[in-house]
Amino acid sequence: MEVTFFSVLALGLILGIRHAIEPDHVIAVSTIASQSKKLWNASLAGVFWGIGHTVTLFLVGLVVILMKNEIPEKWAMSLEFLVGIMLVYLGVRTILAFRNIHKHKHKHVHDGEEQTHVHSLQKNGEHEHKNKHKYTSYLGSMFIGFVHGLAGSGAMVLLTMGTVNSVGEAVIFILIFGLGTVIGMLFFTTIIGIPFVLSKKRRTVSSTFGLITGAISTVFGIYYMYNLGINEGLLNLWI
Repeated sequence: MEVTFFSVLALGLILGIRHAIEPDHVIAVSTIASQSKKLWNASLAGVFWGIGHTVTLFLVGLVVILMKNEIPEKWAMSLEFLVGIMLVYLGVRTILAFRNIHKHKHKHVHDGEEQTHVHSLQKNGEHEHKNKHKYTSYLGSMFIGFVHGLAGSGAMVLLTMGTVNSVGEAVIFILIFGLGTVIGMLFFTTIIGIPFVLSKKRRTVSSTFGLITGAISTVFGIYYMYNLGINEGLLNLWI
């Protein structure tokens, strides 16, 4: 049975959605979703991740396809290693963001008695509810997607070259694949964002979720780098 180009595009869309939910992708965006004040903030973070990811795949993939060459294994694995570094950075940043909430006490006299009040403040001394929004960075989410796109460009090129017959078809396939990643990440960041948004009024629960997310990202990033550097031999390629 002849495989039509439409079928190939449908496959690209499905593969894009599946690609979006790979562990390193979900963990990275979770660190941003954990600090989202509203559910649509988390959803948009996923959309911007998909946009950044698609832009990189499109630019790098198209250049490599036009040059009719492959990305050397050493460089492809090195770009993957960047993902591990980024995951550790995002994890540590998330942990610090939630740990920077400290207790500020002030005293005043009420009915002849000295009373102490406690307020949760951010690092800069402002109330938490006035300062959370600054942690929701769509440009940051796009940059995360950009890095993931660099890391996945080699595999994307191989997939594209084995699926289509011309540069024009390759361009359309990559864009459809990118659309799939946007759809997939939009769905899953929305799902991920629900518990974080619902727990915002319960500071202890929200902080616990955030710290766990940061710890997972940090540990997974370290494992990711170790696996690439030692188990898959990246260090040997550079030494």
